[in-house]
Amino acid sequence: QAFFCLLLCVPWGSSCPPSCQCTERAGAKAVLCSSRHLEEIPKDIPKDAVFLKLDANSITRIPSNAFRHLSHLEELDLSRNAIEKIDRAAFKGVAAGLRTLDLSSNRIRSIPKEALLALNAKLRLANNPWHCECALQEVLWEAQLDPDSVQDITCHTAPREEYVGKPLLQVLDAGVNFCSVRQRTMDVAMFITMFGWFTMVIVYVICYVRHNREDTCKHVDYLKSLPSTQGHAE
Repeated sequence: QAFFCLLLCVPWGSSCPPSCQCTERAGAKAVLCSSRHLEEIPKDIPKDAVFLKLDANSITRIPSNAFRHLSHLEELDLSRNAIEKIDRAAFKGVAAGLRTLDLSSNRIRSIPKEALLALNAKLRLANNPWHCECALQEVLWEAQLDPDSVQDITCHTAPREEYVGKPLLQVLDAGVNFCSVRQRTMDVAMFITMFGWFTMVIVYVICYVRHNREDTCKHVDYLKSLPSTQGHAE
């Protein structure tokens, strides 16, 4: 009877995932799931978690709304995983209260800027195989990056070979603007598309005029072939 009473009295939101350890840190709940061979984010993380450590696991993706139920979350450590994909709404629901987010030492090549620019958290993005592009540049300029790790955001791949292996900040300080490169590419693509449509219109007009001319000539030849009214009168 005492056992069932205990089950009823313990709030379900305070349960701890079997692969993690839940403890108190400065009066706030900390959920420690470091080095637990996790391949995805646990579904049953307590709703009152303030600190969440998921580092040193084998997580490969952060899906949309992965932490939406954790409205009290302030610190999130996802470093030293195998993360390759981060959905646009990955941090939806925790953007306002999150103070630090560690995504360092993963396999992230690119990330939707919408996933990070909505955050007020201090970001750690170092030691990832980044592809230097416009979205990453916008994150660097607009997000709140950890100043101690920003120099370790390095171009693993880039539009030009000379940028590979260099810190992104150094490349941008040299005057490179990846967003203007993308804009020029879009402008060229738009010009080619418009030129294609214009060419199609011109070809259509030429074919239309030629077709009408042929019909007119045929009609004139037909009229010439008819007996004249003068011939009937004679």
